[in-house]
Amino acid sequence: MEFIKSGTSIDFIGKRKIALACSLALIIISVASIVWHKGLNYGIDFAGGTLVQVKFQKEPSADAIRSTFKSIGLENSIIQSFGENEVVIRTAESSSDPKGLSGKIEDALTAVYGKESFEIRRVEVVGPKVGSDLTRKAILAIVFSWIGMLIYIAWRFEFRYAVGGILALIHDIIITVGIFSLFNKEFDLTIVAALLTIIGYSINDTIVVFDRIRENVRKNIKQSLADTINASINQTLSRTILTSFTVFLVVAVLFFFGGAVIHDFAFALLVGVVVGTYSSVFVASPIVLAFEKIKPSGIKRNK
Repeated sequence: MEFIKSGTSIDFIGKRKIALACSLALIIISVASIVWHKGLNYGIDFAGGTLVQVKFQKEPSADAIRSTFKSIGLENSIIQSFGENEVVIRTAESSSDPKGLSGKIEDALTAVYGKESFEIRRVEVVGPKVGSDLTRKAILAIVFSWIGMLIYIAWRFEFRYAVGGILALIHDIIITVGIFSLFNKEFDLTIVAALLTIIGYSINDTIVVFDRIRENVRKNIKQSLADTINASINQTLSRTILTSFTVFLVVAVLFFFGGAVIHDFAFALLVGVVVGTYSSVFVASPIVLAFEKIKPSGIKRNK
């Protein structure tokens, strides 16, 4: 299936300055949001603490639950809706005996709501040392993925392509994380998994464009690199739109109908698909052109 007619010639490279301004604005907003919120809204995977998921028979009130917890010293807990008539209670307190803490919560809720009106479905406890270790490993996982791809692309193509691909990935991750910060969404290991998925998707999309650029560079030695890149992006545009659109549809279905458990994961993928597709066209390829001007490949071309 071909959405874009053959012979289409959209001047993507000519719009690279506008794209650069948009990317810089999004990155600045993302970083500013993280600074403004004094970091990300870390889940217990990274921050440590205790998470308790409770299912009620009727829709509960967060303020009423918080008042109930005053008797056990947990009135500062974060209480969030989770699905239908369910809440997730997050507290910074961690205990080596999760049953003891959940027992206190159960007793406090029983005294107000009655024993048959709710059910404790999940209790998770992460100590501060474990949370710090998971944070370090999550960062290393993302950095090592970048390094591995940098080496592969430099070997498979050229170093300038590797630089373009990795900077596009860093661009994608900063903006995705920034949007999570803007909406103050919880950042946990599930989101790290989503970020790694975005990295894989985005680099795959970028490499398809790079492969066509390399092929056209060999065919049209005398053509300017800017024209070659433009032609290559246009030639792969139908494939890019079709792939991105189908992935977006699947992730959108997960986002709206997948339930609360994977809601944030799907949201991260939705953002990542859009940003990753944009960066493959407007970030990675222009960087290749800019790198050529800084360090020419030695091939004589028309200007």
